[in-house]
Amino acid sequence: MGPSQTVSRSDDVAQDIDRPLLTFRDDATGERVELTASELGDWAARAAALLRDGCGLGVGDRAAVLLPAHWQTAAVLLGAWSIGVAVSARSRSTAGLPVLGQGADEPLDAVLVSWARLDDWLEDVPDGRHRFVLGLGHPRAEVPEGWRDWLAEVSRQDAAPPGYAAVRPSFAATPDGTSYYAWGEIARHIADSLGLRSGDRLLVDRPDYEEPVKWLLAPLVAGASVVVCANLDPARRDGLIAAEGITKAL
Repeated sequence: MGPSQTVSRSDDVAQDIDRPLLTFRDDATGERVELTASELGDWAARAAALLRDGCGLGVGDRAAVLLPAHWQTAAVLLGAWSIGVAVSARSRSTAGLPVLGQGADEPLDAVLVSWARLDDWLEDVPDGRHRFVLGLGHPRAEVPEGWRDWLAEVSRQDAAPPGYAAVRPSFAATPDGTSYYAWGEIARHIADSLGLRSGDRLLVDRPDYEEPVKWLLAPLVAGASVVVCANLDPARRDGLIAAEGITKAL
């Protein structure tokens, strides 16, 4: 390989790092947050530091995540999984259902829930030793007693936490015992079924797809980026696809 080829490949890597990996937009409020891989990694590192150093969690601990598709949710999930915490990512359609798996009758080690679901009378939010609420762009003036504001807490953490113990593919990624390897294979199958390839840009209409294996893991294993949209007006869909450079859509 000649020197010019080496430089070209280095430039390609640099460009990939600078490209948006996850974009969140809310068409009702006008909010738009765009994160590169490096920026999302920083937020995931902060989330990992909060859970490990702030809560003392690690491999074998369990958390429930009652959050919609959102950039903050991506940081929560990636941070928790990076330190081996088994995560029950529960969509709104599972409201009131118990967390399945070993020790299901015991309080969880951490619970992270949105304001909307914390206030929902249909929702049976599980108990947890560490409890965080996420405003997801709609913060409240006061956090309920016994809860902590996730964004405020995580923002205080270091974006470059110390090294963590290795998380093996055989470890449980969810409380029901499904391993990291198994979830990776499921995500790859979904990516293949969607025809996702490296460089694709996937549009996710949030109300229809809350399962992170679809909106987060599948694009990541394929090397694609994702645009998560809340309150998408169907009349504006074509314009959004053009503006965001969408190549695939859920």
